[in-house]
Amino acid sequence: MSRDCIFLVVGGGIAGVSCAETLAICCPSSSILLLTESRIVKSVTNLLPVARYLHRFDVREKDVNALGASINTIVDQLEYINSREHWARTKKGLILKYLYICVCTGGAPKLFSSGQAESRIIGIRDTDSVLELQRRLLTAKDVLILGNGGIASELAYELKDVNVHWVVKDSHISATFVDPGAAEFFQLARSELDVPTVSETAIKRMRYGEVTPPEEKQSKQGAALGPDWHTNYDLSGGSTHAGKLLPKMYYKSHIEDYHVLPEQGRLSIKLGHENGAQEQLTCDFIVSATGVEPRHEFATDVPPNFADDGGLSVDEMMRTNLPDVYAAGDVCSAAWEPAPHWFQMRLWTQARQMGSMAGRSMAAAYEGETVYQDFCFELFGHVTQLFGFPVVLLGRFNGQGLGRDYELLVRCTRNKEYIKFVLQNGRLRGAILIGDTDLAETCENLILNGIDLEPYGDDILNPDIDIEDYFD
Repeated sequence: MSRDCIFLVVGGGIAGVSCAETLAICCPSSSILLLTESRIVKSVTNLLPVARYLHRFDVREKDVNALGASINTIVDQLEYINSREHWARTKKGLILKYLYICVCTGGAPKLFSSGQAESRIIGIRDTDSVLELQRRLLTAKDVLILGNGGIASELAYELKDVNVHWVVKDSHISATFVDPGAAEFFQLARSELDVPTVSETAIKRMRYGEVTPPEEKQSKQGAALGPDWHTNYDLSGGSTHAGKLLPKMYYKSHIEDYHVLPEQGRLSIKLGHENGAQEQLTCDFIVSATGVEPRHEFATDVPPNFADDGGLSVDEMMRTNLPDVYAAGDVCSAAWEPAPHWFQMRLWTQARQMGSMAGRSMAAAYEGETVYQDFCFELFGHVTQLFGFPVVLLGRFNGQGLGRDYELLVRCTRNKEYIKFVLQNGRLRGAILIGDTDLAETCENLILNGIDLEPYGDDILNPDIDIEDYFD
């Protein structure tokens, strides 16, 4: 069996759906085929501007049939791409002939494992893995979370009726996103319970489900979870304690060894600390939240170029080295010279931007037009929510790539806001904005315009001065 199309998009995550939807806008009369492993795909909705080039959005689950008449879908898995003859083969043997293909297969969790008791280690990546977490929590009293990114940070404070042991390699929590000062701001606010979490607010969602045969679950992976994913699930454990318990922290630590206790059916874990000390604890299972790695479980006729992190190398038009083969999202790595205020970080925001850019690039190639890279790649920007607070990250928000040649200005109002400016040679290079600061657009303009802030000194963050109005 075979199918013909002009545009073939592989992957039902944010990057893939954004690419397909962009193609549907740019080339409404052209045939677009979306190949997805799951009937449930992720789509960006409620796109709201936070600043001129920065947006907040929700990620919703959709049935593949709800994508619109202009996007045809096939539920299957990519197995092989013949880039020279422009056809691809699926796991079920279907041949898909295309003119242009975009690979958006996303990332897979980097699971901690030392080869033993692997059934006690789960990674949180898609809906199926969260349902598995729910099932295990029903009888769990102690859970160990390993990792320090977004999912680990959300889980640590959202689990209820269970003792949480949070093991991080850094000296503070949420190091992927924030600095030690912001981490302390979060911990103080949560320990004093002054700030409600997102999950304490009822959120109405369209929910879809599918029945996956057990034999397919090993090889099939759904699209990545979007922002505020935990609001959809009851994450309650089986402890006799009622409500949320503050996690017990283990800083600068790692798992040295673990094994199953036969008489208890629980895990015995030996932690190693940076100072050489060791510690024993027991838990029911481990949640491995140590990031993702590009997922490309398919073969090609010509070897593609890979970046050092394992991603498919793409240029500024999202093209790989294979003819008419594009890639977007977590599976790819930016191989172009980045703008001074931009860097790649595998987040929902960039998955949407890359998918849309790939769609525009493919449409331009098909119609013989010239297209330029989107301006969103001039400035790194990400809007999320951590511990119940809105968070905006802009530019080199943690001094990434600046060495030690920068200074920091910080303003903090307990349980209300945390603002950090990263300055280099008097110019704003990055910012962290936590709380309702209303400074996102101001900071965006200051970074892009390179305004010299040296004459204002520390007064730039003086709470008595409205810099939003001043630099308007």
